[in-house]
Amino acid sequence: MARTEARARPQTAARRRSFWQWIVALDALYRNRRQLARLDLRLLEDAGLQWSEAQAEAARRSWDAPSTWYNFPRGR
Repeated sequence: MARTEARARPQTAARRRSFWQWIVALDALYRNRRQLARLDLRLLEDAGLQWSEAQAEAARRSWDAPSTWYNFPRGR
């Protein structure tokens, strides 16, 4: 019985790390979108974006992450 519990703990710790990594990534996404909303037209044009595209991206919710984020790597 004790062996089973010892094996379960590393998996739980890895899941907890990946959960917190996900939270940190969502916070970074939120900050990036807020910064994008504040860029002026000149900087947006330098990045190859239209003002409407930037505003649409900035209006998205934090949990509305790109589909590539759903395969977020697990912590080791």
